[in-house]
Amino acid sequence: MSRSAPSYRFSSTWRVAGTVAEVQAVLSDPGTLTRWWPSVYSAVVPVAEGRPDGVGRSVRLATQGWLPYTLDWTLTITEPPTERGSALSAVGDLVGAGRWTFAQDGPEVVIDYDWQVAATKPVIARLSWLLRPVFAANHEWAMARGEESLALELRRRRDPAAAVPPPPGPTFPRLHRPR
Repeated sequence: MSRSAPSYRFSSTWRVAGTVAEVQAVLSDPGTLTRWWPSVYSAVVPVAEGRPDGVGRSVRLATQGWLPYTLDWTLTITEPPTERGSALSAVGDLVGAGRWTFAQDGPEVVIDYDWQVAATKPVIARLSWLLRPVFAANHEWAMARGEESLALELRRRRDPAAAVPPPPGPTFPRLHRPR
């Protein structure tokens, strides 16, 4: 991580109905993020295909929370996605690493996400000393939308004919720019 950029560590836990295999299938495919998690992901542009096991697969992302700014960064899968989880790296407006872990708990999957990242986007870097709690709340909002959106996506995949509501959209649609 960058020494001069403010660093953050976030841990989130989701609980959704489904199987670990279903969750792993969704979370290991970053190309689908704009479809099932549109409140946060406005653009996914493939960069590198990676190896057959998924390692090295990269996508350029535009992401946003409830605050009116966009983060541009590249996600690269750094460990093969398995039924235990996966790992990724980030470079761009965010620099760091994330790790998903999955555990079956009866009819639900417990999903933990550990995100250690430095914010290099100038507005965040300059204002972190003052707005760190606001930036943390923005991350928590984004992750809550992710849990809700993943639950809906799993329902849609299980029964494509079911009347499943759409995932929540972005807070600032005009700033949420597809590329």
